[in-house]
Amino acid sequence: MLRLTVLHVKLVHTLIFVALSACVLYILVSGVFDRITPGTWVAIVAIVIEGVVLALSGGRCPLTAVAERLGAQDGSVSDIFLPRWFADRIFPICGTLYLIGCVFVAFRLVGK
Repeated sequence: MLRLTVLHVKLVHTLIFVALSACVLYILVSGVFDRITPGTWVAIVAIVIEGVVLALSGGRCPLTAVAERLGAQDGSVSDIFLPRWFADRIFPICGTLYLIGCVFVAFRLVGK
């Protein structure tokens, strides 16, 4: 039987980060280039769901708590494969890009 380790948590968390980052970029590109598709709405819903999960978890990803229970000293950095300087700034960077993308999408929809 496979025993869950911090490495497993890092892999899963990193894959989720990549997928959600792709959603943020897709929303931004959709709005900038006026290519709003059903995929744009799926990406927006995915980010909203992430926000709800984070809000329900007190602002922390549930995987961070799992990583810490498995022995990671500081789950917020050690539970993902990213440089510390970037990991510490994920929410401001991705949140800003998401909001900019949503503004572009909204302007495109209102302008039609």
